[in-house]
Amino acid sequence: MNGTTLSLAGLAAAVIIAWANFRPWWQGTRDPKALLPYGSGWLLGALATICVGGALGWGAAGIAGLTAGASDTVVGKLVGTAAAQLATARMGTLTPAGGVVVALVLGGVILLYKASDKKDKRRVLGGVICGTVMAALPGIAAALGWLPDTVNAVGAYGHALAGGGTL
Repeated sequence: MNGTTLSLAGLAAAVIIAWANFRPWWQGTRDPKALLPYGSGWLLGALATICVGGALGWGAAGIAGLTAGASDTVVGKLVGTAAAQLATARMGTLTPAGGVVVALVLGGVILLYKASDKKDKRRVLGGVICGTVMAALPGIAAALGWLPDTVNAVGAYGHALAGGGTL
């Protein structure tokens, strides 16, 4: 993810955002559709971490850096401790066809954001923040190692359907 460092305080902020999204859902109807705004933002944020060299990768690095920096400042002012840095990892790499799939996911999330009310817009943005921070952690990146492969396979299939290769 473009050399961004993460901090324990930044991860704590992402966990708080995730908790703020899951708690009302868990106490409510538990309708899976209610998680769509947060989940789509999370997916976009996670995919952005593997978009090295592009605007999405730059944005993911910036979001993770801002989250870590702001959280470190808040924790430092509250309790007087220094930042605890975390290691980062990347899930994998994108092929050109996989990049098109990520661009389609971006378009879908933008359309969802535009059609959402104020509360769901915040959920989408919270999901993006959580996705960029959490997907850069080595354990979660390893667990999501299938995601870039899946995106690349979907892109390759679409490329073949469009006449650019074999199925």
